[in-house]
Amino acid sequence: MEIAMQNIFKSFGDNHVLKGVNFTLAPGEIHALMGENGAGKSTLMNILTGILPIERGQIKINGQVTHFKNAMDAELHGISFIHQEMNNYGEMTVLENMFINREITNRFGILKTSAMRTQARKYLDYLGADFGLDMPIHDLSVGNQQLVEIAKSLMTDAQVIIMDEPTSALTENEINKLFKIVKELQATGVGFIYISHRMEEITTLCDTITIMRDGISVTTTKVADTNVNQIVKAMVGRDLTEFYPERTTQVGEVYFEAHGLSRQGVFNDVSFDVHSGEIVAFAGLMGAGRTEIMRAIFGIDRLDHGQIKVSGKVVENHSPAAAIKHGIGFMTENRKDEGLILDATIADNIDLASLRSFTKYGLIDEHNDRIFVEALIKRLTIKTQTADIAVSSLSGGNQQKVVLAKWIGAGSQVLILDEPTRGVDVGAKREIYDLMNELTARGVAIIMISSDLPEVLGMSDRINVVYEGKIMGTLATKNATQETVMTLATGGQING
Repeated sequence: MEIAMQNIFKSFGDNHVLKGVNFTLAPGEIHALMGENGAGKSTLMNILTGILPIERGQIKINGQVTHFKNAMDAELHGISFIHQEMNNYGEMTVLENMFINREITNRFGILKTSAMRTQARKYLDYLGADFGLDMPIHDLSVGNQQLVEIAKSLMTDAQVIIMDEPTSALTENEINKLFKIVKELQATGVGFIYISHRMEEITTLCDTITIMRDGISVTTTKVADTNVNQIVKAMVGRDLTEFYPERTTQVGEVYFEAHGLSRQGVFNDVSFDVHSGEIVAFAGLMGAGRTEIMRAIFGIDRLDHGQIKVSGKVVENHSPAAAIKHGIGFMTENRKDEGLILDATIADNIDLASLRSFTKYGLIDEHNDRIFVEALIKRLTIKTQTADIAVSSLSGGNQQKVVLAKWIGAGSQVLILDEPTRGVDVGAKREIYDLMNELTARGVAIIMISSDLPEVLGMSDRINVVYEGKIMGTLATKNATQETVMTLATGGQING
């Protein structure tokens, strides 16, 4: 299938999101679509698949002018869209989610459950997903929910598959399996539009790249004819001399301690510490228990055993409110469901953890609160015209910055960052890294969970590697490699 999008315009009120974008997908091509958060990539794909109406411009499918009525119409014509923000129904099972609006029935309209189970299992097994079909979706990790979305797309026998950050929550092993499947499908003539901020994925997987910046298509070129520096410069309009800023912070005394933390069946006897001014990374495969450990520390989930100390004092974090009181902040990996109130304004979301500071006798000091919010928006370069719009209207990367602003504003002295740059463009990543360095320079102790090994090695001082709920080893980052981290993450031992 050939797709040609010509001179596409789209505005939301006074916000001109697309300003004459051109994009062409050749049959059987893997075409990367890159750009900073807010560049208009997702909007362009939403227009292609009928989710948003076109304002000006033309879409041709195999040479014929085409406008789809909605996403289902696009899917029926062979175009499937795997969204970055997953559209699952949490209380429904894996099987039910996979067959929403595509149920298999007999001629009397009765569900053919056995056929549905067989088909669902086939595609999940193809992706190496070993969870049950009858599990509620909300019981799955973000990565496994992503695998369900990918399986749903493969089930449609699409001629073109749009993937928006498909690997953001997947392990390296799962990414390799996905890439193998993409190449196999490409060999049968399936085309892919691949949206990602991960440079190594683009150079490994894709044939062609189109770069967008501020609502226009800046350049289209063969991946083999460009390099990372040229891609970054086209995306952000400037050179990024070093992707990971140098870690120069002086590490202080031990500020946070965990001793013997256990939760039956999830993690066992976890002990570690973090010094003021230090970034300690937690690495490991998906499902190893990294996030679960942090949820228990923050008081979201229960602890069966163990002790937590902050600044040498034992603390009881039986709830997130207690953890916040003790100076602990937690930026969760699932910003959509756990980090933000999507219908609330940017200002209200930033205020969530610190509003008490601006309240006296039940009244809010609106003047100083507004100064506080505006200062954080400016410092984190959140792209918005006003703090009073719904946070749901922001791009994924800017939503991530709002969550970070909330915890910085709360004055957290221990900051847990779970996948802090998931779905964030290269320019915003560097801004977040600079902020992390700035926070540690002020003495903040940072715990970073990341599935991105270059990020782990580029932005931490020490690395705790988790395997099946246990810390297999702690590495000084200066002596660590991707190979040593992966050895521990898969249950191996390192000599010496």
